[in-house]
Amino acid sequence: MPRAAVNHNKRLNLRLQPEQKTALVRAAALRHTDLTDFVLQPALREAKAVIEESERIVLSARDSRLVLDLLENPPAPNARLRAAIAALPKPARKRV
Repeated sequence: MPRAAVNHNKRLNLRLQPEQKTALVRAAALRHTDLTDFVLQPALREAKAVIEESERIVLSARDSRLVLDLLENPPAPNARLRAAIAALPKPARKRV
């Protein structure tokens, strides 16, 4: 999983060429909004789309049937699975 950059202040600094900033300011004015909203709204839409895409798995019809079949008819545990289960820490007992 990629590491998220976390910055606790509420600012985002961008380095722009003067002509880039001029274009953004002009476009924001034409939309009757401020520069922050003009830049932020499309960026947030794109961020949400990227996050949603990364969190979704799309399966073919064949793979979907395979997953459903495995859920309904799981295979018997093999030696590696039994060893992994045995290696798990035992849950603490609740005192009554």
